[in-house]
Amino acid sequence: MKIGILSRGPKLYSTQRLVEAAKLRGHEVEIVDPTRCYMNITSHRPRVHYKDKVLDYFDAVIPRIGASITFYGTAVVRQFEMSGVFSVNESVAISRSRDKLRSVQLMAKKGIGLPVTGFAHTTRMTEDLIELVGGAPCVIKMLQGTQGKGVVLAENKKAAESVIELLRGLDAYFLVQEFIKEAGGSDIRCFVVGDKVMASMKRQGPEGEFRSNLHRGGSATQAKITPEERATAVRAAKAMGLNIAGVDLLRSNHGPLVMEVNSSPGLEGIEKSTGKDIASAVIEFIEKSVAAKKTNRTKGQG
Repeated sequence: MKIGILSRGPKLYSTQRLVEAAKLRGHEVEIVDPTRCYMNITSHRPRVHYKDKVLDYFDAVIPRIGASITFYGTAVVRQFEMSGVFSVNESVAISRSRDKLRSVQLMAKKGIGLPVTGFAHTTRMTEDLIELVGGAPCVIKMLQGTQGKGVVLAENKKAAESVIELLRGLDAYFLVQEFIKEAGGSDIRCFVVGDKVMASMKRQGPEGEFRSNLHRGGSATQAKITPEERATAVRAAKAMGLNIAGVDLLRSNHGPLVMEVNSSPGLEGIEKSTGKDIASAVIEFIEKSVAAKKTNRTKGQG
């Protein structure tokens, strides 16, 4: 099988591990920078060009699309899909998960546990918005932002009002969320492959930091999760339409709450903290999916 990894970071741990796992299982692998792709959009023969060649030989692609290039990256993934190439995460699912507002609305519709979340357009409703999520302290999140960037913990009502006024002045959209104090600055990252949680780790923020992201100095240890947490993680990934996802859960007094669903979860933290070979699990999932796709195509021709 020929697999393309859509990544701008060929030397990143996650990219290297996926290359290594694919080669060990006998596949040909090529790393492709999605921003250097260009497309021929035609109804009868859609193609993706890269440098001086046409990428018409992949059986599957693994999108590792950074948040800053979501629009163009998902366009490239969509072009591969139009050509009949299997994408481990579909373009529409990636776009869905990157939209913080849309993702929480979709999960709420499915009855998945979430921190109480508020969204408004006018500053005249600021006081009501803060009260809606249980008052201060509360978390204010910009709709664009990853790895904990654009997220503020407003310790009191005055601070919350000031942050909201500032963001409104910048014409920035944001969410206001309930602060889960009992989580203690930690969360649980569940790595979902297909319909299973393959591994889970507890991420703990440094002293005085409510964000647990490893990029912000957090630490990771293997976590044992409950059946309810396992089911919640899988349901959240399914709600986004993702086959591969990093689902971040908060442990609250009223059960697991989904904080975020990541469509390009990193492998380094989860593999090193759990000792599990997640990269091989991803490649195995692709193998089964491509084989099933070919079988269905053959049946359709019969």
